[in-house]
Amino acid sequence: MNKYKRIRDYGFQIGELATGKNNKITDIDGIKVGHNTLDDEHINTGVTAILPHSGNVFRKKVIAASHVINGFGKSTGLVQINELGTIETPIVLTNTLNVGIAHQAVVKKMISQNKDIGAKTGTVNPVILECNDQYLNDIRGLHIKEKDIFKALNNTGKNFLEGAVGAGKGMSCYGLKGGIGSSSRKFNFGDKDYHLGAIVLSNFGKKKDFFLDGIKAGKAIRRKDKEMGRKNSDLDKKEKGSIIIVLATDIPVSNRQLTRISKRALIGINRTGSYMGNGSGEIVIAFSTANKINHYEENEIVNMKIFNENKIDKLFRAAAESTEEAIYNSLICADTTKGRKGRKRYSLKDYIDYIV
Repeated sequence: MNKYKRIRDYGFQIGELATGKNNKITDIDGIKVGHNTLDDEHINTGVTAILPHSGNVFRKKVIAASHVINGFGKSTGLVQINELGTIETPIVLTNTLNVGIAHQAVVKKMISQNKDIGAKTGTVNPVILECNDQYLNDIRGLHIKEKDIFKALNNTGKNFLEGAVGAGKGMSCYGLKGGIGSSSRKFNFGDKDYHLGAIVLSNFGKKKDFFLDGIKAGKAIRRKDKEMGRKNSDLDKKEKGSIIIVLATDIPVSNRQLTRISKRALIGINRTGSYMGNGSGEIVIAFSTANKINHYEENEIVNMKIFNENKIDKLFRAAAESTEEAIYNSLICADTTKGRKGRKRYSLKDYIDYIV
């Protein structure tokens, strides 16, 4: 479990929809998240792995979609997701210059689980996503190795840490310490509960633009910095950070509907204050665990359930709310971090009483 309070523990109730039991993406049955963190003075980086379900994802693929809000990013797997509408591997988050090693490690992991890959069947499409953590991390050192990817993949669970952990260890958000955050929403349709959840890797925004549940928090934070003699390092810099959002649901939806849902993550980002600059990278991946696609399907016609389009507004709202709250959790759960060249990012926790 998280060892820190989350944003709701400070009295902020984000949105109007009910949250899932743990208010995390893992409220959706079968989804697990794991981290491996590298923390050694100038090395502040890591890996976060998301398992779409507890079975063999290559043999039982999940319906998926991706949406690129602004494409200043280095990812793998999006082309095939958009073409075939499925995900067939764990989703791995890391830093920009270690996408290649993450891709190779996931390939090896999937080959070890599926002896037919590249032999009796086709190859595999790893989904790797990144943000640039060079402000706090010696990114040129390429410190992440295959073993670090495997550790994250092999240590997943329903309860996972947020903040400056895993891929989020070296990330910055609104001039503060960013990282990993999550949130979920719960609905009842008929006689059954369903969920939609988000996990984010936050590394974007200028401090002066930051809004916290409608409060102009960035301005208050900058006033506090001035009082404390802290430098406002983003005053003259362009916004060119990034955010990765992974949305998941157990509601039966099509690839097309997931594309529509993923576009609403932008609303959640905007509510926190970002306008997404030219050099920023905002990418959304969305998937559903409800309909699984058999790799070796033999039937010509496959029956699938699909959500009623006339009821989809609630899912749109859930995508926006869970994204917004996940960003706040990525900030409030992160510790103040000192990185390379003595650079420091303060935690939102250091300012929260001043904002309220």
